[in-house]
Amino acid sequence: MAKKSTTDSLLFSKGDFVVYPTHGVGQVTGIEKKEVAGHKLHLFVISFENERMTLSVPVDKAVDSGLRKLSSKKIMDAAMTTLKGRARVKRTMWSRRAQEYEAKINSGDPILIAEVVRDLHRRADQPDQSFSERQIYEQALDRLSSEVAAVDKVDMEKATAKVEKLLFKIAA
Repeated sequence: MAKKSTTDSLLFSKGDFVVYPTHGVGQVTGIEKKEVAGHKLHLFVISFENERMTLSVPVDKAVDSGLRKLSSKKIMDAAMTTLKGRARVKRTMWSRRAQEYEAKINSGDPILIAEVVRDLHRRADQPDQSFSERQIYEQALDRLSSEVAAVDKVDMEKATAKVEKLLFKIAA
Protein backbone atom coordinates (compact mmCIF):
# COMPACT_ATOMS: atom_id res chain seq x y z
CA MET A 1 0.00 0.00 0.00
CA ALA A 2 1.41 3.37 -1.01
CA LYS A 3 2.12 5.84 1.78
CA LYS A 4 -0.12 8.88 1.58
CA SER A 5 1.73 12.17 1.28
CA THR A 6 0.99 14.85 3.89
CA THR A 7 -0.01 17.29 1.17
CA ASP A 8 -2.71 14.93 -0.17
CA SER A 9 -4.93 15.44 2.86
CA LEU A 10 -4.27 19.02 3.92
CA LEU A 11 -6.87 20.76 6.03
CA PHE A 12 -6.29 24.10 4.33
CA SER A 13 -5.08 25.28 0.99
CA LYS A 14 -3.47 28.47 -0.25
CA GLY A 15 -5.89 31.39 -0.05
CA ASP A 16 -8.04 29.91 2.73
CA PHE A 17 -8.92 32.13 5.66
CA VAL A 18 -8.19 30.44 8.98
CA VAL A 19 -8.36 31.30 12.67
CA TYR A 20 -5.35 30.83 14.93
CA PRO A 21 -6.61 31.18 18.52
CA THR A 22 -4.00 33.61 19.82
CA HIS A 23 -3.79 35.77 16.68
CA GLY A 24 -7.25 35.73 15.10
CA VAL A 25 -8.03 35.56 11.40
CA GLY A 26 -5.22 35.01 8.93
CA GLN A 27 -4.87 33.81 5.37
CA VAL A 28 -2.88 30.80 4.23
CA THR A 29 -0.34 32.28 1.82
CA GLY A 30 1.43 29.04 1.05
CA ILE A 31 2.49 25.57 2.06
CA GLU A 32 6.23 25.05 2.35
CA LYS A 33 8.62 22.20 2.95
CA LYS A 34 11.52 23.11 5.23
CA GLU A 35 14.20 21.23 7.05
CA VAL A 36 14.43 22.26 10.69
CA ALA A 37 16.93 20.61 13.05
CA GLY A 38 17.29 17.66 10.69
CA HIS A 39 13.53 17.10 10.37
CA LYS A 40 11.62 17.69 7.15
CA LEU A 41 8.47 19.64 7.87
CA HIS A 42 5.43 20.68 5.88
CA LEU A 43 4.35 24.13 7.06
CA PHE A 44 1.26 26.26 6.57
CA VAL A 45 2.43 29.85 6.06
CA ILE A 46 -0.24 32.16 7.45
CA SER A 47 -0.30 35.91 7.08
CA PHE A 48 -2.06 38.03 9.71
CA GLU A 49 -2.69 41.40 8.09
CA ASN A 50 -3.94 43.13 11.26
CA GLU A 51 -0.81 42.19 13.21
CA ARG A 52 1.56 42.54 10.22
CA MET A 53 2.88 39.10 10.98
CA THR A 54 3.54 35.80 9.24
CA LEU A 55 3.34 32.52 11.10
CA SER A 56 4.50 29.07 10.03
CA VAL A 57 2.53 26.20 11.55
CA PRO A 58 3.61 22.58 11.01
CA VAL A 59 0.87 20.72 9.13
CA ASP A 60 1.09 17.85 11.64
CA LYS A 61 0.52 20.25 14.57
CA ALA A 62 -2.18 22.42 12.97
CA VAL A 63 -5.12 20.81 14.77
CA ASP A 64 -3.27 20.57 18.11
CA SER A 65 -2.38 24.27 17.90
CA GLY A 66 -6.05 25.17 17.51
CA LEU A 67 -5.80 26.30 13.90
CA ARG A 68 -9.28 26.06 12.40
CA LYS A 69 -11.43 27.10 9.46
CA LEU A 70 -13.59 30.20 9.77
CA SER A 71 -16.75 29.74 11.80
CA SER A 72 -19.98 28.93 10.01
CA LYS A 73 -22.72 31.52 9.60
CA LYS A 74 -24.68 29.62 12.26
CA ILE A 75 -21.88 29.97 14.83
CA MET A 76 -21.40 33.65 13.99
CA ASP A 77 -25.16 34.20 14.40
CA ALA A 78 -24.89 32.57 17.84
CA ALA A 79 -22.03 34.95 18.68
CA MET A 80 -24.17 37.92 17.56
CA THR A 81 -27.01 36.63 19.75
CA THR A 82 -24.55 36.46 22.66
CA LEU A 83 -23.84 40.17 22.15
CA LYS A 84 -27.54 40.89 22.64
CA GLY A 85 -27.53 39.17 26.03
CA ARG A 86 -27.20 40.79 29.40
CA ALA A 87 -23.67 41.58 30.56
CA ARG A 88 -22.47 39.21 33.26
CA VAL A 89 -19.73 40.86 35.25
CA LYS A 90 -18.46 38.89 38.20
CA ARG A 91 -17.61 40.77 41.35
CA THR A 92 -14.14 39.25 41.61
CA MET A 93 -10.87 41.13 41.52
CA TRP A 94 -10.08 42.76 38.20
CA SER A 95 -6.84 40.80 37.79
CA ARG A 96 -8.75 37.49 37.99
CA ARG A 97 -11.44 38.69 35.56
CA ALA A 98 -8.77 40.02 33.20
CA GLN A 99 -7.14 36.58 33.11
CA GLU A 100 -10.49 34.97 32.36
CA TYR A 101 -11.20 37.48 29.58
CA GLU A 102 -7.75 36.92 28.05
CA ALA A 103 -8.30 33.14 28.14
CA LYS A 104 -11.65 33.54 26.37
CA ILE A 105 -10.11 35.77 23.69
CA ASN A 106 -7.19 33.39 23.14
CA SER A 107 -9.53 30.40 22.90
CA GLY A 108 -10.47 31.60 19.43
CA ASP A 109 -14.13 30.71 20.08
CA PRO A 110 -16.28 33.52 18.64
CA ILE A 111 -19.04 32.95 21.20
CA LEU A 112 -16.61 33.31 24.13
CA ILE A 113 -15.05 36.39 22.49
CA ALA A 114 -18.55 37.86 22.07
CA GLU A 115 -19.10 37.34 25.82
CA VAL A 116 -16.00 39.44 26.53
CA VAL A 117 -17.16 42.19 24.16
CA ARG A 118 -20.63 42.16 25.71
CA ASP A 119 -19.35 42.16 29.30
CA LEU A 120 -16.81 44.96 28.80
CA HIS A 121 -18.95 47.21 26.57
CA ARG A 122 -19.74 50.56 28.19
CA ARG A 123 -22.72 52.79 27.44
CA ALA A 124 -22.45 56.56 27.63
CA ASP A 125 -24.21 56.64 31.01
CA GLN A 126 -21.83 54.10 32.58
CA PRO A 127 -18.53 54.84 34.32
CA ASP A 128 -15.41 54.93 32.16
CA GLN A 129 -13.28 51.84 31.74
CA SER A 130 -9.80 51.53 33.13
CA PHE A 131 -6.97 51.45 30.60
CA SER A 132 -6.58 47.66 30.88
CA GLU A 133 -10.35 47.09 30.55
CA ARG A 134 -10.37 49.24 27.42
CA GLN A 135 -7.40 47.32 25.97
CA ILE A 136 -9.03 43.93 26.55
CA TYR A 137 -12.35 45.21 25.17
CA GLU A 138 -10.68 46.51 22.01
CA GLN A 139 -8.70 43.29 21.56
CA ALA A 140 -11.90 41.22 21.83
CA LEU A 141 -13.83 43.59 19.55
CA ASP A 142 -11.04 43.45 16.97
CA ARG A 143 -10.82 39.64 17.13
CA LEU A 144 -14.59 39.21 16.80
CA SER A 145 -14.89 41.82 14.05
CA SER A 146 -12.10 40.23 12.01
CA GLU A 147 -13.94 36.90 11.94
CA VAL A 148 -17.27 38.61 11.19
CA ALA A 149 -15.53 40.44 8.31
CA ALA A 150 -14.08 37.22 6.89
CA VAL A 151 -17.33 35.24 7.23
CA ASP A 152 -19.53 38.05 5.83
CA LYS A 153 -16.89 38.98 3.20
CA VAL A 154 -16.89 42.65 4.20
CA ASP A 155 -14.13 44.98 5.38
CA MET A 156 -13.19 45.43 9.04
CA GLU A 157 -14.98 48.77 9.36
CA LYS A 158 -18.32 47.32 8.27
CA ALA A 159 -17.87 44.28 10.53
CA THR A 160 -16.98 46.44 13.54
CA ALA A 161 -19.97 48.68 12.80
CA LYS A 162 -22.24 45.60 12.70
CA VAL A 163 -20.98 44.42 16.10
CA GLU A 164 -21.18 47.88 17.69
CA LYS A 165 -24.66 48.46 16.26
CA LEU A 166 -25.87 45.37 18.12
CA LEU A 167 -24.20 46.57 21.33
CA PHE A 168 -25.63 50.09 21.10
CA LYS A 169 -29.10 48.76 20.20
CA ILE A 170 -29.09 46.81 23.44
CA ALA A 171 -27.68 49.76 25.37
CA ALA A 172 -30.42 52.13 24.14
